[in-house]
Amino acid sequence: MARHDGRAPDELREMQIIPNTMPFAEGSASIRLGNTHVLCAASAEDRLPGWLRGQGRGWVTAEYGMLPRATKERTPREAAAGKQGGRTVEIQRLIGRSLRAGVDLKALGERQIIIDCDVVRADGGTRCAAITGGFVALALAIDTLRKQGKLQRDPLLAPIAAVSVGIVRGTPVLDLDYVEDSSAFVDCNIVGAGNEEFVEIQATAEGKPFSQRALGDLLDLASLGLAELFAAQREAIRIGSARSSG
Repeated sequence: MARHDGRAPDELREMQIIPNTMPFAEGSASIRLGNTHVLCAASAEDRLPGWLRGQGRGWVTAEYGMLPRATKERTPREAAAGKQGGRTVEIQRLIGRSLRAGVDLKALGERQIIIDCDVVRADGGTRCAAITGGFVALALAIDTLRKQGKLQRDPLLAPIAAVSVGIVRGTPVLDLDYVEDSSAFVDCNIVGAGNEEFVEIQATAEGKPFSQRALGDLLDLASLGLAELFAAQREAIRIGSARSSG
């Protein structure tokens, strides 16, 4: 199948992960997947929510937002309405629990790391980009804490990344943009760990149900994309850590 942007079915959009884009944060990264751009910043705090205090473990959480002109038409700021929308809450919970899957919270100690993910430009896959870029910011924040002598051991268990897959006009495709996502027969968001395991699978049939075989094909396709994302994360973390050391 010829995709509208000329990509092969198993091809990611053009990708770039730039570390250390926010100098005041303990860790940060900007991720670009095609025309989806997300800015991620990790803030380490030596305090915890009340319900976690005294338990000898830390916490990783996330906040997600979209700038008003990240889309073709202006999206009003949720702060103006006085509350977050259901979609925003669902996405930031997904980001938080996905990133926690890659962290030993006891090794983190009694502190929390907040990952702020702000969508600068949206063209499909913003939650997946936020998770992938958010992990780079998280890893660099942990690297900062380690260099400051605040950690006795490395709390990172495995890299975490996410990618979308779907069935468009009968063909499984990787990393859907908005045009493909809006017309997909099946739409999936796959969160994976670098140990070749899955953290979360969100799969929805937009029309008739899909088969177990189709799901297997999509998972195989997602694994190919995740491998590329993990490689890009490793390089971004390596560069970011070296720059902060210099």
